[in-house]
Amino acid sequence: MTDVVVAPATADRWPDVDELFGGPNARHCWCMAYRLSGADERTKTFPARRAYLQELTGKDPPPAMLAYLDGVPVGWLGFGPRPALHRLSHSRTIPTVDDRPVWSIVCFLIRTGYRRRGVARALLDGVVAFAKESRAPGLEAYPVDPEGGRVDTSFGYVGFTPMFEAAGFRRVLLTDSHSDRRPRWLMRLDFEDS
Repeated sequence: MTDVVVAPATADRWPDVDELFGGPNARHCWCMAYRLSGADERTKTFPARRAYLQELTGKDPPPAMLAYLDGVPVGWLGFGPRPALHRLSHSRTIPTVDDRPVWSIVCFLIRTGYRRRGVARALLDGVVAFAKESRAPGLEAYPVDPEGGRVDTSFGYVGFTPMFEAAGFRRVLLTDSHSDRRPRWLMRLDFEDS
């Protein structure tokens, strides 16, 4: 297996982001589910979501990490400072447990044909390193607990508790949110130096 290369989704990598999500006519979420309120006009159309995501690639921190295999963009891990993720910070099912401005991991997107090749874990390791370098106070995630079973991939976009535990995250709180009828946990990795 070729090594997965992970890099931040910065403005110079926009063509790779666009390719990963399917280009200008793609009808995807464009990683906006947690970023904007439902009333925000940028959520109303796919082109508006795409344009806003492109704008975010020019911000600090960028909206995601990208994964590459043999130079091809194959994966995405969306994240952002929790206070900047409107729908997440106002969620009724995933509570805010403290006022630390941790970065929240909200989604994974792995291209079909590249799953089960370590892409998600490489992305998670990449965001941990990037967040530490950027002096974030920590990372938070809201993965599903597969409870020893298989979860439909369409519900696995939030990641799975065992992968986060293997990366050093700890379970903080069982949320009221579910994926594929299974519980989602609020998990945290705090950085000592922050």
